Amino acid sequence: MQSEEFTIRLQVFDSSDALPSDEKYLLSKALEARELAYAPYSKFKVGAAVLLDSGIIYTGNNQENVAYPSGLCAERVAIFAAMSENPKAIVEKIAITAISEMHELTTPVYPCGACRQVIAEYEFNAKKPIRMVLYGTSGKVHVLDGIGNLLPFAFNAENLLGKK
Repeated sequence: MQSEEFTIRLQVFDSSDALPSDEKYLLSKALEARELAYAPYSKFKVGAAVLLDSGIIYTGNNQENVAYPSGLCAERVAIFAAMSENPKAIVEKIAITAISEMHELTTPVYPCGACRQVIAEYEFNAKKPIRMVLYGTSGKVHVLDGIGNLLPFAFNAENLLGKK
């Protein structure tokens, strides 16, 4: 039996001030979007900002519903908004942040499984990793180059349609 090892490639910054200026700006857009989230049930607001290869930034935030499965995460709101208006665009970066009314989030917030799969779809189509900037409400910022660091065995079109 063969064993394979998986390593997460992660950059850790002590604060958002340590980020490059373009990523600090993208994170600031995610912070703004987070404040507009509709989260009356969980009290957990998430904001996302997506940078396209054209330089355009789209934002999104979580939208809850009393019937929980009917809501949508900030990451998917932002990506779907961007791609609905720019179907041939390439997503370069995404910044994600959250705030909770229940406690301080001193560690970065990571995308859920469904959002990871959506990010994987756009990476796979573009054949280019999406850089992810992840933050809570204080503390360290985690930066990853590519969804493969979070979803190494993503389901993709090759699985469904066969190798191209």
